[in-house]
Amino acid sequence: KMEEEELEFVEELEAVLQLTPEVQLAIEQVFPSQDPLDRADFNAVEYINTLFPTEQSLANIDEVVNKIRLKIRRLDDNIRTVVRGQTNVGQDGRQVKEITRDIKQLDHAKRHLTTSITTLNHLHMLAGGVDSLEAMTRRRQYGEVANLLQGVMNVLEHFHKYMGIPQIRQLSERVKAAQTELGQQILVDFEEAFPSQGTKRPGGPSNVLRDACLVANILDPRIKQEIIKKFIKQHLSEYLVLFQENQDVAWLDKIDRRYAWVKRQLVDYEEKYGRMFPREWYMTERIAVEFCHVTRAELAKIMRARAKEIEVKLLLFAIQRTTNFEGFLAKRFSGCTLSDGTLKKLESPPPSTNPFLEDEPTPEMEELAMEKGELDQPKKPKAPDNPFHGIVSKCFEPHLYVYIESQDKTTTSSGGLTISSLLKEKEGSEVAKFTLEELCLICSILSTAEYCLATTQQLEEKLKEKVDVSLTERINLMGEMDTFSTVISSSIQLLVQDLDAACDPALTAMSKMQWQNVEHVGDQSPYVTSVILHIKQNVPIIRDNLASTRKYFTQFCIKFANSFIPKFITHLFKCKPISMVGAEQLLLDTHSLKMVLLDLPSIGSQVVRKAPASYTKIVVKGMTRAEMILKVVMAPHEPLVVFVDNYIKLLTDCNAETFQKILDMKGLKRSEQSSMLELLRQRVPTPPSGAEGSSSLCLMAPTPEQESSRIRKLEKLIKKRL
Repeated sequence: KMEEEELEFVEELEAVLQLTPEVQLAIEQVFPSQDPLDRADFNAVEYINTLFPTEQSLANIDEVVNKIRLKIRRLDDNIRTVVRGQTNVGQDGRQVKEITRDIKQLDHAKRHLTTSITTLNHLHMLAGGVDSLEAMTRRRQYGEVANLLQGVMNVLEHFHKYMGIPQIRQLSERVKAAQTELGQQILVDFEEAFPSQGTKRPGGPSNVLRDACLVANILDPRIKQEIIKKFIKQHLSEYLVLFQENQDVAWLDKIDRRYAWVKRQLVDYEEKYGRMFPREWYMTERIAVEFCHVTRAELAKIMRARAKEIEVKLLLFAIQRTTNFEGFLAKRFSGCTLSDGTLKKLESPPPSTNPFLEDEPTPEMEELAMEKGELDQPKKPKAPDNPFHGIVSKCFEPHLYVYIESQDKTTTSSGGLTISSLLKEKEGSEVAKFTLEELCLICSILSTAEYCLATTQQLEEKLKEKVDVSLTERINLMGEMDTFSTVISSSIQLLVQDLDAACDPALTAMSKMQWQNVEHVGDQSPYVTSVILHIKQNVPIIRDNLASTRKYFTQFCIKFANSFIPKFITHLFKCKPISMVGAEQLLLDTHSLKMVLLDLPSIGSQVVRKAPASYTKIVVKGMTRAEMILKVVMAPHEPLVVFVDNYIKLLTDCNAETFQKILDMKGLKRSEQSSMLELLRQRVPTPPSGAEGSSSLCLMAPTPEQESSRIRKLEKLIKKRL
């Protein structure tokens, strides 16, 4: 059998001996040989001629043949050895493969056995741990529970993939039940120790509560939050009683008493309860922060009730004492509880000093400071370095007008204009219109604020370029820029309100006219003339004074249009009932106002500019709606279907409220309106909420070419009259 395998191998070897040129070249590089027999292009004839170049050389042919035969015999021996070695390699490989397979099976078995043993150990630990946990919970051994509960929860994580097994699931449910019971039990313990009503339990905290806090750290975060909330509420309950609104110490002149009280409370907390709560709960800071929130609300309430009693010196005194207290908080605490970010470790105060008893003023010091008038200017806190800035002092902002008005009185000579003088109160129906001087002043303030805004922005950029890179982020003038932006916005609003209020009497006169008694269409009505007169008086002054800030003049025009047009339509609905001729007169008036509003940006100017597209769009849309309302009023209400369809085509909202207002303008009775409203609901079914294409019928408004023939006639009439 061995010889047969050798022969087969030799035959296969001969079949593959025809090597490619690349393989042959590689072999020659690895095994270089000068023997002609090793050449790929071996030629037997040439080789024999080389061995026997002459007839005389044939004399030693037998010797040459013997050498060749010997060489062939050696090659055969080498080939046979290689073939036999190859056969043995195959057999050895199969044996090794079987051994490897057996080893692998043993390795898997070992791994599975190890996993099984580990799982059984975990299961034993879990079962025993749950039993111990339930027993310790009943005995309130919170110290042992804290360590055991964390271990049980860690072990339970290994069994998440085995929750389909009833026994494992039951153990998991017992752990959850134990956690729930622990949370409820700990809350009850704290409620008994620190009842919501009544006095605090004497003697300080027990070790049980301290250990209970460690357990709460592991339980649902809501348990911890509830403990903190109830404890702080109980701790500050005395404060709300002592400083009630009706108490003398609650007023601003005794504001230092509040801050002295909380400092004493913080000292008391540190001494009695400092070790009860975990340090990472930051209870001292939380008490201070809650005190600030309560104080801000209480001060705001009492200042609203006694606003007339607030004087400048008293206000500045309260602001300074409050900002000093906020600065004290910034030195003592990190402010980590003010947001939901990661809590940072607080630095402990120096042991030689008590941080809660720094510079506590006496009542005599308070009165002396107020008598000397030392607080002429409110102290400006370093807001970027103080996370507590404004936590209490923000309540004073609504009352800063007291200080501003006092400054206006001291800096304004007889009859001079001030900002506060521009904010006039309107009494009754009379409107105090700004004078020419006041309009110019408002425009000057607006232009100055715009310059300051741009300059402040450039200043911030330059400062960031000049300072060290590490200080760049600390340069922030956004607050100042917001202030100038507010001044600009307020100035524009004053200008709009002034012109808008000046037009109110004219609109009121329009709504009170007897439109059902109008017998013929004439020139524009007197109320239109009045509106145009006010526009021609104000707009040129504002435009000329805002020549350097054209964009804000455009904002003024847009805001006025957005204010005046809806108000005009509201008064238009009040014109009822209206005859056909009365509706035509109103349509003529509406078109006149529309043309004036379109020309408003350039009215009274020798240089006619095209109005901004954003402004024109607002005017066209708003006044066209007013025209369409009147066109519906002018249309006959019978037949009903035609009238309703005409309303749907001309107005884009198609709601029943607008439709009923139009019916009221036509003077129809409620009994007549009901059938028409029902027909509208049928013609315009309410689409599903959020469905696309809602009010699709309302969007079928006619083109100007289709619906403006009558408007053109009125335009011709206006031009003829002019």
